[in-house]
Amino acid sequence: MRPAPNSPTTDLRLAAIDHARRIVIQEREALTVNGLSPWVQRSWQRCLSFGFQPGEAVHFDLLSQAEMHRTMDANRQLVQTARPLLEKLGQAISGTDYFAILTNANGVVVDVNGQIDRSDRRASLITRIGVDLSESKIGTNAIGSALAEHQPVWLHRGEHFFNETSHYSCAGAPLFGPNGACVGMLDVTGIDAVERPELKHLVAQCASKIENALLLSKTHSLMIRLNWPGNTMGSDGDGMLCLDTDGMVMGANTIARQMVPNLTTPNLGAVHVSELFGVPAEFLFDAVRRSDPGIEIPLWSGLRLQALPVERRYEERQTAGAVRPMVAQQRPLKDIETALIHKAVEQARGNVTAAARALGISRATVYRKIGQKIQPR
Repeated sequence: MRPAPNSPTTDLRLAAIDHARRIVIQEREALTVNGLSPWVQRSWQRCLSFGFQPGEAVHFDLLSQAEMHRTMDANRQLVQTARPLLEKLGQAISGTDYFAILTNANGVVVDVNGQIDRSDRRASLITRIGVDLSESKIGTNAIGSALAEHQPVWLHRGEHFFNETSHYSCAGAPLFGPNGACVGMLDVTGIDAVERPELKHLVAQCASKIENALLLSKTHSLMIRLNWPGNTMGSDGDGMLCLDTDGMVMGANTIARQMVPNLTTPNLGAVHVSELFGVPAEFLFDAVRRSDPGIEIPLWSGLRLQALPVERRYEERQTAGAVRPMVAQQRPLKDIETALIHKAVEQARGNVTAAARALGISRATVYRKIGQKIQPR
């Protein structure tokens, strides 16, 4: 059975939070407190550095009309792309006393969804489009903390800095755009609600779907799904990389950035796919035309990934889960090397010496790989 709001389990949790508040906020002790996430303590300490006091009034300020227009124009793509998924999230949490909030990278609300009790001032205040819910405005909350920490968070009642915001329980996850920069965050909030830390997983999962949708909304020629060998491909757990016709990387999702070292830096600038993998761009584009497009490609670190190049016309079906997940057939690395050598020889119009020079290998290696005898000089 789930614990009721006044159950012994809940009472113990709230007592632990009160104890932590007394140590960190009142006594200003920067110590590790059992039951308190380190990021909560960091947020409280930032609030203290702002000069905040827990008992003071909280002002839920709206942007000016001019700022509102600029903010909504700047985040139009985010709102339009996220809305269908925000609606699904609202449906998933219906009946739980929680609702969904989408903000920009500054913590300003740009969209909401779910069952919102507008007669409750506490709900109405934080679900107005244009209200600033950043940490520097309303203290510790899931929105400000997710944006500051760049990780999913769960926050329950007194873990909020201000007494006035201690009625809220919320989960939040940051949203990263195709270039790796944070573009906003996704939040679910309840008021005097039962603690549901599992909502952090739900929000993080939905945030990942929004990131993938933002990536696919960019103009590109080829999308490549990535995963480690042995894993099933075709799900939201894949890394995703988008290329233009020349093989330049147009964007990647967070999972791909975790898999591929050269993609870890946000706003990295122009990167060619050949800088990421030990195969030329042509090899990836050619794979799409094969009956079995699944391939295995090497990272420059020596590790290997399985890859599944996907044409634009099939992206929507795969992203919506309308097709059966696939396991890309792992093509042996020696086969990939042989295919590359054949292609280099073809591009050199049969000149093995030129192909070997372009590949940085010996003529003997070229002949051995393509199964021919060394020709006399």
